[in-house]
Amino acid sequence: MLVEKEAKLLKGVRGELEPIKNEFERMKAFLASAESSQEDDPELKVWVKQVREVAYDTEDILDEFMLKLARDHGHGFMGYFRKIKSSIQNLKARHQLSSKIADIKSRVRSISEGHQRYHFKSYSSEQNASASTGGTSWHNLREDAFLVEEGELVGIDKPREEIIKWLVDREPGLQVLSIFGMGGLGKTTLAKKVHDNQKVKAYFQSHAWINVSQSYKIEDILRDTIEQLHGEIEQPVPQGIESADSIKLKQIVKCFLQQKRYIIVLDDVWNSNALEGIKYAMPNSSFCSRILITTRTADVATGSFNQSKVYELEPLPLEESWSLFCKKAFYGNPCPPHLENLSRHILKKCKGLPLAIVTIGGLLIAKDGQEWEMISRNLAAELKNNDRMHNFRKILSLSYSDLRYNLKSCFLYLGVFPADHVIQCMRLIRLWIAEGFVEEREGMTREEVAERYLKELINRSLVQIAKTALDGRLISCRIHDLMRESILSKLRDENFVSFASEQKKELHERVRRLSVQSTYNNALKQLNLPSLRSLLIFESTTSSSSDEQFVPSGCQMLRVLDLRDSPLHEFPQQILLLFHLKYLSLRRTKVSIIPRSIGKLQNLETLDLKHTSVSELPVDITKLKKLRHLLVYSFPNIKTSLPFGFYKGFSAPQGFGALASLQKLSCVKPGGSRSRNTMQELGELNQLRRLGKTDLKKDDVEELCHSLEKMTALRSLCVTAESESEVIDLDFLSSPPPLLWTLGIEGCLTKLPDWVPLLNNLTRVTLGWSRLKLSPLTALQNLPILAQLDLSNAFDGETLVFGDRGFPKLKQLYLAKMENLKFVLMEGKAMPCIQRLAIKGCRQLAWQSLLVVIHDLANLKNLRFVEMPKEFALAFYPYDSNRMREGILQKYYEEVMERIPEIYFG
Repeated sequence: MLVEKEAKLLKGVRGELEPIKNEFERMKAFLASAESSQEDDPELKVWVKQVREVAYDTEDILDEFMLKLARDHGHGFMGYFRKIKSSIQNLKARHQLSSKIADIKSRVRSISEGHQRYHFKSYSSEQNASASTGGTSWHNLREDAFLVEEGELVGIDKPREEIIKWLVDREPGLQVLSIFGMGGLGKTTLAKKVHDNQKVKAYFQSHAWINVSQSYKIEDILRDTIEQLHGEIEQPVPQGIESADSIKLKQIVKCFLQQKRYIIVLDDVWNSNALEGIKYAMPNSSFCSRILITTRTADVATGSFNQSKVYELEPLPLEESWSLFCKKAFYGNPCPPHLENLSRHILKKCKGLPLAIVTIGGLLIAKDGQEWEMISRNLAAELKNNDRMHNFRKILSLSYSDLRYNLKSCFLYLGVFPADHVIQCMRLIRLWIAEGFVEEREGMTREEVAERYLKELINRSLVQIAKTALDGRLISCRIHDLMRESILSKLRDENFVSFASEQKKELHERVRRLSVQSTYNNALKQLNLPSLRSLLIFESTTSSSSDEQFVPSGCQMLRVLDLRDSPLHEFPQQILLLFHLKYLSLRRTKVSIIPRSIGKLQNLETLDLKHTSVSELPVDITKLKKLRHLLVYSFPNIKTSLPFGFYKGFSAPQGFGALASLQKLSCVKPGGSRSRNTMQELGELNQLRRLGKTDLKKDDVEELCHSLEKMTALRSLCVTAESESEVIDLDFLSSPPPLLWTLGIEGCLTKLPDWVPLLNNLTRVTLGWSRLKLSPLTALQNLPILAQLDLSNAFDGETLVFGDRGFPKLKQLYLAKMENLKFVLMEGKAMPCIQRLAIKGCRQLAWQSLLVVIHDLANLKNLRFVEMPKEFALAFYPYDSNRMREGILQKYYEEVMERIPEIYFG
C-alpha cells in the first residue's frame, strides 16, 4: 500500500516538474534578452531581479529532484529493494518538493500579474542598443575629450607624433589606421589631438569627425559626414538628405570626396558593420586619403578595409602615471610626503589607465589624509556611489553591456578570483563549462567554444592583461583591478560572493558561488548553504587534522569544488555525496589515494589531481562516462637542469578506454604487464585533444602509433621514453593526427620521424634527449606557423645551420645541453620574427658565431644565457669592455646591445 501510494506521489511530482522545466527555460530566455536594458530602467531592474530569484529557486528544485528522486538503484531484486527503501526514506522529501513546486507556480503567477498591472514596456532591439550606450551622458562624456587642454595631458606626445607621421607619409591610396585599446586609455583624446594638429589640417583638404558608438545608423553617419564636409567650406548641404536612403547618401559623399585628399575620423567603432556600411562612400584614389578609427575591439582594429596599421594604446608607465596623478590631485604640485604611500597604493590600482587616474585624482582633491585612507580601502564602494566615479564606471561597463548574456556570466566569473590573481586559461575554461556558461555549437567542442569566448573578452579589452604563448595559444589572463572593483555590485546581484573568514561576514543561504580567500580556519565547517553551486578556496593555511572540514555539510548541490593548495591528506568522503559535482580539483594537496567509490560522481567532467601523490586510479574511474579532463601528473620544482623523465604519470586501470568523452589525458603510463593493452585502449579515446604519455617502452611504440592514427582530433601530443637509452621509433605512425599544434618527444631517436615536417599546424616542438646525429633544423625549418622550438640534448653534432627563409614564424628558440655544439650559423634571412633566444649549458659554443647570428635578428627582444662558460658570459656582458671583441665583432656587439632591451645571465 505504501509503495503504491508512493508511486502515485512520485508520478505526480514528475508530472508537475515538466511545466516547471519549461518555465525555467522561458525565465532564462527572458533574463538573456532583458539584461542589456535593465541598467537604465528601474522598473525593469526590479522585474529582472524578481525573475532571477524565482529562476534560482526553480533550478534548486530541479537539482533537488535529480539528487533525491532520479537516481538509478540498479536492477534485479536488490535494485528493487533499494528503490523501495529509498522511496520510504524520501517520502517527506517528496512532499516538500511538491509544496515547493506549488510555491514556484504561485510566485510566477504573481510576477506575471505584476508585469500586467504596472505596464512594463516591451524592449525592441533598437531600444536595447540605445539603452546600452548609456544615453546622452555617454556622448557628453566623450565630448569632454575635445575640451582637454594640451598642458593637462601626459604621455600623449610620442603616440601623437607617430600617428601624425603615418597620416602624412604620402603613401598613395586610401588607408585605414586604428587606435586600439580598452576603455579609459584615452583613444578619443589622442585621436582628437591628432585630428586638430596643424600639420594634419594643412595636409588634408577635407576633414570630418564622426561619433559612431554602439547605437549607430549608417544613414546618420553619412548625413553627419555630408554636413561636416560642406560646413567646412561654408557650402549648403544638398537638399533632401534628411529623407534620402543610404545609397543616395553614399553617392553624395563619394562625389564630394572624389578629387580631394581627405581624413575621416570614426570614433568609438564597436563592430565592422559600421566600416563596411561606409566603405563604398570613400573613394580610393591616389590622393593619399586616410581614415582613422578608435576602437576597443581587436577584430575591428585588425579587420578594417584597406587596413595598413594598428596603434595599440598601452597603459601609462609608472613615471607618467605619477605625473598625471599629481596634476589632478595636487594641481600639479609635488605630492605631500605624508600622502605619498597612500597615493602610490591608489595609483597601483589604476594600472596606468589615464581615465582612472584623472577620475580618482579629481575625487581626492582637497580631502584630508583620513579621507584618502578611507577611499583607498573602500574603492569598490566609491566606484558605485560617488558621482565623480560614475562616468568612469560607465566607460568600463560599456563593453560589458554589449556582451551576449552568457559571455556576461563568463566575465563576471573572473571577479571570483582574488585581486592580482593570475588565472590559468584552461582552468578558467573548465570552470566555465562546469558552471554551465558555455553553449554547445555544431562542429565544436565546448572547450573550443569557451576558448572563443575568452578571446572575445580579450578582443573587447575586458581582460586587461593576457599573457599569450609564443605559439599564439592563451596561457593566462587577469582582469584589470579597477574593472574588477566596478563589477562587485553585479557579482552580488548574481549571488557570486568572495570573502575572507576573518572578517566574519554573514552569508545569506542563497549564495550560489563562494570564493574563500586567505585563512579560513573552521569557516567551511560552519557553512550550510543549500543553494551553493561553487566553492573555490585560495591561499589556505589551515592546519586542522580533520580533512572533512574542507567540504561543508549541507552543500549537496555543488557543481564546482576547487580545493587546490589545501593541506588535505586524505580524500574527503563527503565529496562522494556530491551527485551534481562536475569539477573537482585537489591540485597540490597531499592526497595519495582515490577511493573506489569515486564512481558515484556520475556527472564529473574534470578531475584535477596534478601535483598530488596519486600514482594510480581505481578501476571504478571507468564509470565516469562524462569525464572530459583527467589530469594526474607531477614534476619536481627544480631550479637547475631538468632530469630525464621528470614528469610522473599514473598507471591506467583496465577498461579506461570506456572514457569516451575524454578531451585531455595527462599523463598515462603503461600498467605493468598490461602495457600492450594500455596502448590499445588509448585508441578507443578518439575524442582526445591532448595526450601525455610517460614511461614508453620500445616494444610498445608500434601499438601506440596505431592508436594515435585513430585520434584525428588530437591537438597536443607529449611522449616520454622509459629511460634515456630507450630508443623510440615513431615512424610506425604512417598517418599522424593532422591538427597537431604541440609535439613533445623526450627520448632517444635514431632520426626525426618522417611525418613531422608534414604537420603544417604545428606551433610548438620540443625535443629532449633525442641525441640526433643529423640536424633536426632541415626537417623543421619549413613548418609554416612554428612559433616555439625547444632543443634540449637533442643534437650530437657540432654545427646548427638555420637555412635562408627558414622558420618564418618562429618567436622563441631554446637551445640547451648540446655538449658538442660549437657553431650556430644563419644563411640569408632566417627567423625574421624571433623575439626570445635562450641558450643553456652549450659549453663548446663559439660566442663569435652566435654574435653574428644575433646581429641579424632584427626583432630579438630577450636574450638569456644560463650555465655558459665564463669567457662566453664576458663576451656578451653589457657593462664590460672586453678585448676579445675587435673590429667587426665590436661593431656587431655595440649594435646588438643598443637594440636588445633584455639580456639575462644566470
